[in-house]
Amino acid sequence: MRDLLPELRRWWDGGERFALATVVAVRGSAPRDPGASMAVSASGEAVGSVSGGCVEGAVFELATEVLATGAPVLQTYGISDDEAYAVGLTCGGVLDILVRPATDVLPVVAASIAAEEPVALATIVDGGGPLAAAMAVWADRVEGTLGATGLDAAVTDDARGLLAQGQTGIRHYGPNGQRRQDEVAVFVESFAPPPRLLVFGAIDFAAAVARIGKYLGYRVTVCDARPVFATARRFPDADEVVCEWPHRYLAGTSVDARTVITVLTHDPKFDVPLLEVALRTPAAYVGAMGSRRTHDDRVARLREAGVEEDALARLRSPIGLDLGARTPEETAVSIAAEIIGLRWGGTGRPLGQTAGDIHRHDVPAT
Repeated sequence: MRDLLPELRRWWDGGERFALATVVAVRGSAPRDPGASMAVSASGEAVGSVSGGCVEGAVFELATEVLATGAPVLQTYGISDDEAYAVGLTCGGVLDILVRPATDVLPVVAASIAAEEPVALATIVDGGGPLAAAMAVWADRVEGTLGATGLDAAVTDDARGLLAQGQTGIRHYGPNGQRRQDEVAVFVESFAPPPRLLVFGAIDFAAAVARIGKYLGYRVTVCDARPVFATARRFPDADEVVCEWPHRYLAGTSVDARTVITVLTHDPKFDVPLLEVALRTPAAYVGAMGSRRTHDDRVARLREAGVEEDALARLRSPIGLDLGARTPEETAVSIAAEIIGLRWGGTGRPLGQTAGDIHRHDVPAT
């Protein structure tokens, strides 16, 4: 829903009714993950995507019906061999999609997302409770109800745990929140602030990495100690540009298990003290640019500085996948490809040389 916010705000402000379709479960090689959303207005506009194009037409028609009746619907879309060219998922997967009219809880959730305040949206998608009953959960408060006090309490507890980990998924309960029962299925969407991409080294490659990082949904910071280079004008795609010694900035900023750190300075006086700090953080990815000779020298210096082998094993250097990249833009693609592969457990090999599901849904996003 995050990507739809500008359009949803326009509809809310204009009093436009709309229905929201959300992927709540995936089986097989489906192209979108749980949480992917598409909105359809009463005037016939549509924004977002739930399947990359496979079933959008059918979902649009269903959303129109939901707007007319006011009744939410949980619909399963899939494909069989006999229906290869019918409406469905030609990649062979199955999607469960909840289509619901916009409710009072959605605007408050959207406001928190826009303010980068962590919030979870819990919605009944199956079982004994009212379909599409929704509750917004923050770290310190709750709004809405799923219809039973015990269920609200159990879901609140679990939703806060999922939100802390940035995870989205279905949890099962008894009608009053009993954890050993599974009559009621609740879909919990976590809307944590965007993950951070920290780019160190204000060079032309950094501008390209910042650009692709923003495209991938990261909050991008570019940092360099040289004021003549660390300027917002040189990095228009960055959310912030910091002029500070990189290791000092990193030691004093927030880094979590979703943070990506790219070190593009390839200058020992910058990158060795910086990597000493970076490799001791919980960052999901730490990569450093440089030749193989630079890498060997850098690792030797880090060992001399007391960095242990298990920490050194986390270092992605030379940074990026072997794509034969030459330009800053091509290099940024190779770096982004390595980050995505690490995040989802990809091999980096051509898909034509692999077997099994193309879209992995069993690897948790960092």
